Amino acid sequence: MKKFNFHKVLDGLTSSPGGSSGSGPGPGSGPVHPGGTAGTPREEIQENLTSDYFQLSKTVRHGFPYLPTALAFDPVQKILAIGTRTGAIRILGRPGVDCYCQHEGDAAVLQLQFLINEGALVSASSDDMLHLWNLRQKRPAILHSLKFNRERITFCHLPFQSKWLYVGTERGNTHIVNIESFILSGYVIMWNKAIELSTKTHPGPVVHLSDSPRDEGKLLIGYENGTVVFWDLRSKRADLRLYYDEAIHSIGWHNEGKQFMCSHSDGSLTLWNLKSQSRPFQIIVPHGKIQRDGKKVESCKPILKVEYKTCKNSEPFIIFSGGLSYDKPWRRPSLTIMHGKAITVLEMDHPIVDFLTLCETPYPNEVQEPYAVVVLLEKDLIVVDLTQSNFPIFENPYPMDIHESPVTCTDYFADCPPDLIPVLYSIGAKHKKQGYSNKEWPISGGVWNLGAQTYPEIIITGHADGTVKFWDASAITLQMLYKLKTSKVFEKQKVEGKPTPENTEEDPFAIQLMYWCPESRLFCVAGVSAYVIVYRFSKHEVNTEISSLEVHLQSEAEDIISPEAEMIPPFPNASTPLPSLKDLSGSTNTVASEGTMKDSIPCLSVKTRPVRMPPGYQAVLVIQLVCADGDSPQQITSLAANSAYGLVAFGNCNGLAVVDFMQKTTLLSMGSLELYGSSDPYQRQPRSPRRSKQFTADNFCMRGLSNFYPDLTKRIRTSYQSLTELSDGPVSLELERCKSPTTSDHINGHCTSPTSQSCSSGKRMSSADVSKINRRGSGKPPFRKVQSAACMEISLPVTTEETRENSISHSRSSSVSSIDKESKEAITALYFTESFSRKNDTTVSPCLWVGTGLGMVLTISLNLPTADELRQTEPVVVSPSGTVLSLKGAVLTFGCLSCTGTLIHPPYETWRDPNSTDENERTRKRKLVMHSPCSSQDMGDHQFAVVCSEKQAKVFSLPSQICLYVHNITDTSFLLRADVVTMCNSACLACFSAHGHIMILSLPSLRPLLDVHYLPVTDMRIARTFRFTNEGQALYLSSPTEVQRLNYSQEMFDNLQDMLGELFTPVETPEAQYRGFLKGLFGGTGGTLDREELFGEATAGKASRSLAQHIPGSGGVEGVKGAAGSAIGELARARIALDERGQKLGELDERTARMMASAEAFSKHAHEVSGGPRTRCQFAFLGADIMDLMCRDLSCST
Repeated sequence: MKKFNFHKVLDGLTSSPGGSSGSGPGPGSGPVHPGGTAGTPREEIQENLTSDYFQLSKTVRHGFPYLPTALAFDPVQKILAIGTRTGAIRILGRPGVDCYCQHEGDAAVLQLQFLINEGALVSASSDDMLHLWNLRQKRPAILHSLKFNRERITFCHLPFQSKWLYVGTERGNTHIVNIESFILSGYVIMWNKAIELSTKTHPGPVVHLSDSPRDEGKLLIGYENGTVVFWDLRSKRADLRLYYDEAIHSIGWHNEGKQFMCSHSDGSLTLWNLKSQSRPFQIIVPHGKIQRDGKKVESCKPILKVEYKTCKNSEPFIIFSGGLSYDKPWRRPSLTIMHGKAITVLEMDHPIVDFLTLCETPYPNEVQEPYAVVVLLEKDLIVVDLTQSNFPIFENPYPMDIHESPVTCTDYFADCPPDLIPVLYSIGAKHKKQGYSNKEWPISGGVWNLGAQTYPEIIITGHADGTVKFWDASAITLQMLYKLKTSKVFEKQKVEGKPTPENTEEDPFAIQLMYWCPESRLFCVAGVSAYVIVYRFSKHEVNTEISSLEVHLQSEAEDIISPEAEMIPPFPNASTPLPSLKDLSGSTNTVASEGTMKDSIPCLSVKTRPVRMPPGYQAVLVIQLVCADGDSPQQITSLAANSAYGLVAFGNCNGLAVVDFMQKTTLLSMGSLELYGSSDPYQRQPRSPRRSKQFTADNFCMRGLSNFYPDLTKRIRTSYQSLTELSDGPVSLELERCKSPTTSDHINGHCTSPTSQSCSSGKRMSSADVSKINRRGSGKPPFRKVQSAACMEISLPVTTEETRENSISHSRSSSVSSIDKESKEAITALYFTESFSRKNDTTVSPCLWVGTGLGMVLTISLNLPTADELRQTEPVVVSPSGTVLSLKGAVLTFGCLSCTGTLIHPPYETWRDPNSTDENERTRKRKLVMHSPCSSQDMGDHQFAVVCSEKQAKVFSLPSQICLYVHNITDTSFLLRADVVTMCNSACLACFSAHGHIMILSLPSLRPLLDVHYLPVTDMRIARTFRFTNEGQALYLSSPTEVQRLNYSQEMFDNLQDMLGELFTPVETPEAQYRGFLKGLFGGTGGTLDREELFGEATAGKASRSLAQHIPGSGGVEGVKGAAGSAIGELARARIALDERGQKLGELDERTARMMASAEAFSKHAHEVSGGPRTRCQFAFLGADIMDLMCRDLSCST
């Protein structure tokens, strides 16, 4: 436990009378001292956290695999694997068993093959590599890789209980790989030997490989052009060649091995018999119509895959994807199930990527008895129950619907009240869909334990359609608890002539910001259409009208010229004249009565009739921003609420509003300039609010990440429709003017900082320069406005596939804190707390801390009624206190510490049900908790205020407002996210920067405890959704469909292996069915095939070294050593013990041989001795020989 003395840290730091430098104490402060009063020393603070408490690691990934490409299933272990276009593999078992693997490259996964019941998986990727994954450990690793140099892989097949993998290539050749050694066999089936010599054309790539269920020595090879070859592996020749006019997509065997079915590009299915070589004995076009001539059936879309599965007591199942008629282009992608004469078409919401039929037996020569079909869609995974005639689907236990509507924002809460999860689950369970299969989820493999982590965790996701989802994230799992539809408070129909915020036509209800208090269950959301909804939680249904309030926020000031910190004049103190109270407060009626706002119309219409609100979160107030003359209201950039005060505050580019949601009145509605009073630190001039209209989102000035990725970039913007949607729109001239190099730092020739001069000179602006710029007039403004880094236009490397996948016609500005040309100072952070709002305060009082895009911190005093009975009737007085602090960059977050360094939580009201049937519960007095239980002791006469901006963090002593600590976090980048969190009952500051660093700073001393380069921000989705929480947890949206969770706690890192699920469990392979004597005798099977003899090096020879290259994987011996406690670690130890035993047995054999030789010599010698009279010397010699022999044996044994 290390002690830090404020005097040593702050020795020599002073403040100039006119202001402060960027790294010094706050403006207007005197010499830096360690306490609340200048010159008064304070006691030392003990900080418990050290760097040993922190370790960064990924924990688990939730959601649907992004851009899936392949599917595989182990019928014995009952685990499922999904490959993706990005080179990732997700392996799923029972709920809780969810493993994410990633190839070293980003090559797409073409195909996956399980080594059934062996704990291994083979993946084929688009870079022509085969990989063998070891699944006998909790984090799978690659054991071997094989790189094909001269041929491209198109198809793979691994027979059940075989160690030889068949690999088909684009040239039409078939190679064979030994799975154990991952070495290529010399046995090759060349395409020119497989087809007839008279054939003049190439058959195309290999699209199918499978061995005959009847004879393992026969291999069926399907070529793209319609050629099928039945190859005899023993004789190395083709037994059968079949030809069809249409291209082949897939082939499925009948379990008896006498016939097979092919799917073709014209929507037909052909059934072939091995005895009939000339033509198929049956041709089916399931969705084709007979044409007018009555002879030919019309062509349909290609059938991409078919599976032919037999049943004991019914007709076989024929299941295929595609094959629909061309004359119905509106038909959705479908899966067709043919069972006897019944044809069932299951329409899907998304295109089908792949599907697999789950059967009772892993043996291909037995009756299959299918019981389910796993269908992998582009954006979903469903399982169909084949045992019921209506084919219901199973209820998916995995969180595969995170992206049901694109995620626009997230929040993460660890160590929540324990009663929250059961309550939310009970409410959400009432609204679950019905009609699922009553069978258990068939993918039930693996083992999962709860682990040592027991505290409840909740993740909240906001979506583009206005829904909010609450997820149980305890013990590294994810399960949806409750779903809230915020759009229910608005009318569905669109009203003609209503203005809409910039680019919100597609998703007017998109969730932009969220605030949740777990203790009071107060919930607020801010939408993209410039509204805020306040929710209260109730277990009872209620029928009531929704209260609404309209607020006007419009800037009244001219353009800002952002000065340097040295140029900021002394800030106002408590004596500075402030706006009168009548200018601050207002209501719905007063706003509407003003002449400039009488035509104000909100973007959406709130329902005016009584609305039935089911149990759960119920809206108590809707607040809407309005603008005059049809202008669009600016989007909300910050949001905070407090249940103890009954207040909600929000801000945007124009100003700040504070609303009393208990009395449903507006308490404050002010522009950013008015918050300063008469001593504005910036040079701003008043203007008419109607002089010019607000710019659209295309004219927003946003800092670019292209400074860090200057080459081969494309301009992209964030979108509320999907945080990864891209557009290549033209750049407006206004935007180019905003990108003046006079407001930039010189980093790789690009402009980033808003506080320095041109890139070429790096010279800072002088007062004269500022005056010159002011004289240029407003027509050509040379300065870009300062804004939060969380909202930016970025230039990033984008692949062609991503652009095609994610292109949209409209681009939107990110919402957190963007400032456009005409907006003057965005409100970027808000925080309710009990603190000292002025320098001369002697006791704490309710206040609101306000952070702006220019790095300024202001405090708003809140004067609430002292008696709880008067809270509903007496007005709340809200006024700026005159306190102003400054930092570099836009303010991101706040925190408040007691005099002992303990985090002070904002006060809250304990939850009570407002609609309870119990009269006492409904009318009982409000119970307020004014500070956290951990700081229930006397908080002392001073506090520490923690403020973090994009560039630096500062700790101020209150009420003196002296800057005690300052830490310049980054000069070449900027922070995207910062949170004050607790870990091991101590507070720290967690930061995530744009160049991918995760940093942890101690509090209050701001010592760096962790600085790890995790990942560069190549997508605004990451910046938008990254969240830290308590107990060393964090998350972000790694793809549009997946949530990646992180851990930065050493304790959890040590326990992570116990929390992860086991993929492989020891299971006996089911025995093959007894075929009977007569069936075995006359069934015509070829018997067992000795593949080792056929494909081994002794018979087939070695393959050409230039054909493929073997690459050892990291999951070999070195990987096994690191997997302590896992199944593979036990297996490695068993193998080592076996090797040692074998070595000892060999040594024992050698010793036995030596003893036998010695015994023979001894016998001969004894015989010679026994031939004559025994003397004492002879007996002594014989005894010496015996002792020598015994000593040698003893030394060998040791």
